[in-house]
Amino acid sequence: MAMQFYASPEQIMRDRSELARKGIARGRSVVVLTYADGVLFVAENLSTALHKISEIHDRIGFAAVGRYNEFEALRQAGVRMADLHGYANDRRDVRSRVLANRYAQTLGALFVEQTKPLEVEICVAEVSDRPERDELYRITYDGSVGDEPGFVAMGGQADAISNVLRAGHRNDLTLSEALRLSVDALASVGGEGGQKRELPASQLEVAVLDRHRSGRVFRRITGAALAGLLGEGAQPAEQQPAAPTMTGPAPAASLAARDEEPEVSDEALDEITGTTPRPESNNED
Repeated sequence: MAMQFYASPEQIMRDRSELARKGIARGRSVVVLTYADGVLFVAENLSTALHKISEIHDRIGFAAVGRYNEFEALRQAGVRMADLHGYANDRRDVRSRVLANRYAQTLGALFVEQTKPLEVEICVAEVSDRPERDELYRITYDGSVGDEPGFVAMGGQADAISNVLRAGHRNDLTLSEALRLSVDALASVGGEGGQKRELPASQLEVAVLDRHRSGRVFRRITGAALAGLLGEGAQPAEQQPAAPTMTGPAPAASLAARDEEPEVSDEALDEITGTTPRPESNNED
């Protein structure tokens, strides 16, 4: 009969923790922070179809890092639980604290019972009437839950990102200021030789919980709105590229514009070209 190798419970827990931490650290980071008008979510995400940031309920948002299939299953379970709780009681009774505790129980049980833990780290945020009353809960792979004041950084080099956020975060930040702070924090790590990276709008997933809206307050910021908040798109006059020379047929818009120009009379055309006007015929019809 084959001998079974013995491993102490402490060693098994350490191995599981190391596996989960390494998996989470390989993921791209997510930042969640409060600002004057709500809660801001910023994720470094190259995909436009697979979201790291989502809505769970009317005033509650969800952000995660790690394995997509694992935290997506957690997100769907949270949505179902929030809907059932709101249906059985009242939609206003659905609170982020309840969701965070349920997530912590689920992750803690899976960490102990399963051979492989979930390689995820999630944040459940609820917006309130004032920034100091906003609730940000961070739940880790082993079921640990923490109430984070003001901001949360998850995935990648979260400690270095948190240091940048801690230095610049205030509750009275505008949306543009909070977004630039979040992008600067995300871009401060991962560059070659420790240099700061450039993160364009196309590589970001951004959403907010707007405290001034009623009902469902979650909304995404994409496209021109996101580029405008980041200050992209507008270039100084000396840096703008020269207008391209048209070598082919004029486009339809140009032709339409030309047709609307006033016509030049024959006399003016003769004067410009220097030709002698043709004498008029005396024959009458």
